[in-house]
Amino acid sequence: MMPSAPRRFYKSVSIAADEAGWHVYLDGKVLRSPAKRDFALPTRALAEAIAAEWDAQAEKIAPQSMPLMQLAATAIDRVAAERVRVLAETAGYGGSDLVCYRAAAPEDLARRQAESWQPLVAWVAERYDVALAVTTGIVAVAQPEHALARFRRVLEAADHFALTALAAMTGAAGSLVIALALAEGRLTPEQAAAAALLDELYQAEKWGSDPEAEQRRAAIGRDLADAQAFLRLARP
Repeated sequence: MMPSAPRRFYKSVSIAADEAGWHVYLDGKVLRSPAKRDFALPTRALAEAIAAEWDAQAEKIAPQSMPLMQLAATAIDRVAAERVRVLAETAGYGGSDLVCYRAAAPEDLARRQAESWQPLVAWVAERYDVALAVTTGIVAVAQPEHALARFRRVLEAADHFALTALAAMTGAAGSLVIALALAEGRLTPEQAAAAALLDELYQAEKWGSDPEAEQRRAAIGRDLADAQAFLRLARP
C-alpha cells in the first residue's frame, strides 16, 4: 500500500533572513531540509515562493505540488554533496546532444529538425564560442574538445542552486543545448519542450498518441517550466 500523505501540521508560514541566507518558518520553527540540513535559500524571492507552496497546502501535504521546494531540497541535500558527479553527468549531455543528431528521412521530419534545432546550434556557437558537429543517423559523432571543455566551465561557474536547475532542465530535455537556451532566455519553457519532444510529437501526429504518452510529455513541460522558474528566483 502507498503511504498516506502527511497531514498539514502547521498554521502559519513566514520567512526571515540571517547570515546564512533566507529561511522558511512553519509556526515560527525553522524549516530544515529532508536530510535535516540547514535550509538556507539564496534570495528572498525564492524563499517567498517556497513559503507560498507550503502555505497553499490543504489538509494533507502533497509534495508533488511543491516543485520549488523539491528543487531546493535537491540543491541542498544532493547537489551540494555530489557536485562533481552531477556536474559530470550534466556536462556529458554535450557530447551527444539531441540537437546534433538529425534524421535523413522522412523529409518533413528532417526539415522540422533543421528548422527547430539548427538555430540552437547557431546560437550556442555565438553565445559560447563552440562549434558543434551535426550528423544524420544514430552513429556517434565526436564533439570538439574545446566545446566540451567550454560547456564544463559554464556548469562549473554555477552555484549549487543554478546547477540543480541546469541539471533538471538538461535531464528533462535530453539536451544541454536546449537547457542552456532555456536558462539564458533564448527559449520559453513551451519552446524548449517542443524542441526536446520534436521527434515524439512528429510520430504522434503520424500515428496517433495515447494518454500515458501525453501525460509524460506534459510532465516534461512542467519540469522545464519549474526548473526555469527556480533558476530565475534563485538568482541574486
